[in-house]
Amino acid sequence: MLFAYKYKPIVECLLFISNRPLTPEVVGNIVEIDYNDAKNILQELKEEYEQQERGIQIVAVAGGYQMCTKPEFASYIEKLYRPQVYPLSKAALETLAIVAYRQPVTRAEIESIRGVKTDGVLSNLMERRLVQEVGRKEGPGRPILYGTSEDFLQYLGLKGLHELPSLELLPKNPEN
Repeated sequence: MLFAYKYKPIVECLLFISNRPLTPEVVGNIVEIDYNDAKNILQELKEEYEQQERGIQIVAVAGGYQMCTKPEFASYIEKLYRPQVYPLSKAALETLAIVAYRQPVTRAEIESIRGVKTDGVLSNLMERRLVQEVGRKEGPGRPILYGTSEDFLQYLGLKGLHELPSLELLPKNPEN
């Protein structure tokens, strides 16, 4: 195809942005070229990427073509996407345990159990999305109720709250 140089960067861009394989038919319709020209451009791009030292490759898959990383670089990609886990302070762990075992629970109930203010600690746990607002308690002032989040379960590697170990250490009533 005489004008492949004109369409090749466009097709490369489409491959880069697509999260699924692109068939020559789809590429042809988008770029407004015929099927065979689209197929040739896709194949040429695939071959160019194979010949060059790149971390990206173009693979023929599921009847189309898709850009993906080379398998030999998987360990680096895992490092990039591995979640950064910062340890929680003792105060944060105490507060998180109270919320997990007593939820839904108010800030005042948490403070009653811990014996200290929890404003900063609770805010930090909410920023980390380990604790969330789950409603309001009936009564004077309608205080916010807190509970754990899906991220809390992920953080601890749990399927559900039922997997938390039983704790007999916490009193049944915050007043005790």
